Amino acid sequence: MVEIYAIGGYNEVGKNMTAVRVGNEIIILDMGLHLPNYINFTKDEDITFADAKELIAAGAIPDESFLHQWKDQVKAIIPTHAHLDHVGAIPYLASNYDCPIICTPFTAEVIKAITKDEKIKLKNPIKILNANSSLQVSENFKIEFIYATHSTPQTVMVALHTEDGIVLYCNDFKFDNFPTIGSKPNYKRLIELGKENVVALIVDSLYCEEARKMPSEIIAREMLKDVLIGTDSKGKAVIVTTFSSHLARLKSIIECGKKMKRKIVFLGRSLSKYITAGENVGLIDFSKDAEIVKFSKQIKKKLAAIEKDGVDKYLLVITGHQGEPKATLSKMVDGELPFKFRNGDHIIFSCNVIPTPTNVELRRILEDKLKKFGVRMFKGVHVSGHAAKEDIRELVQFVKPKHIIPAHSESGPSNALVELVTEMGFKKGENVHVIENGKSLSF
Repeated sequence: MVEIYAIGGYNEVGKNMTAVRVGNEIIILDMGLHLPNYINFTKDEDITFADAKELIAAGAIPDESFLHQWKDQVKAIIPTHAHLDHVGAIPYLASNYDCPIICTPFTAEVIKAITKDEKIKLKNPIKILNANSSLQVSENFKIEFIYATHSTPQTVMVALHTEDGIVLYCNDFKFDNFPTIGSKPNYKRLIELGKENVVALIVDSLYCEEARKMPSEIIAREMLKDVLIGTDSKGKAVIVTTFSSHLARLKSIIECGKKMKRKIVFLGRSLSKYITAGENVGLIDFSKDAEIVKFSKQIKKKLAAIEKDGVDKYLLVITGHQGEPKATLSKMVDGELPFKFRNGDHIIFSCNVIPTPTNVELRRILEDKLKKFGVRMFKGVHVSGHAAKEDIRELVQFVKPKHIIPAHSESGPSNALVELVTEMGFKKGENVHVIENGKSLSF
């Protein structure tokens, strides 16, 4: 019998954590933050030292306390990729379990950087498994990493092979056939799994309401070129903010900056963290084309030098796209850093606002402040890393699961996924299961 426990990410976007139990063995999939609640609690987008019980009470990390009765049965913690809503709770919760963390090289480097920066001791060994590889973890579980495209490198779908069938965990992914870093998804292996016994598919349903195929990252690159190269910025500051983990997007920004003949400077701790992780595993070499400035004192010194040298000689890439009060952009706007915004300066938001009340309000406050300087704002220069309706349809057609469980969503997207797979012959309550945090299913 396969038992699936929904711990986080089934009532909300983020805080992802799922446990799968077979016999007396458990695998934990993801261990993430709820970013809006975390930012509301810490006022920062970056990981900081905090008490786990307080974070649980704030709804910032999953409440996995019911698993403690079986903590000796947990054989591995498997984060699918390096986003904080999938790995961000590891520093606070992983030490509850005497087991390894198994992930791809880039994800491992990010976890190491997080714990090193905050001097958090992680007792769990970190083991590397490359995409498109498998490992027998225990008597009841063989894990397989299947390469997927997403908005951070080395994302994988996880197939848990058991004697009762395969549990396929696809949280998060998109089907990008023209990625700017890495290769296409491993369609061949997904089709092969469809000829095996996929007993359950746990699937990212965040954008299932959108009746389209999610555009490729190459489209975002062209959008950036249109704004950065195709818009006159002579004599003006040009500032871009995006997700620090989105190395493909950062690569496109560097390419544009070089064509603009501007010096490229990255400002912010989280940007430094993800870039260093990517360079450590040989994915990128941004340091040869850009200066990376990490800490507040260094950022102050650099911005003072930029003001003196002339802001129109630089392309600044900074943290703070969601309006986080402690991020570099907010500090610049509030006068905490030596930078003067001028009428007509360009601010490019290469991101979407995470649609929660906290994030929407923080971005509104930030934009209202920016408007007072008379800057030009370019918003939504972005494509998502999450599957839309037609990507999800293709995944279901490929793997032919017996049961489907929507995840990484609130009620609207979950209902949209139910509607989609109902069209495909599934029936809610029979082989499509909308579950909430704290609930379980057995097959």
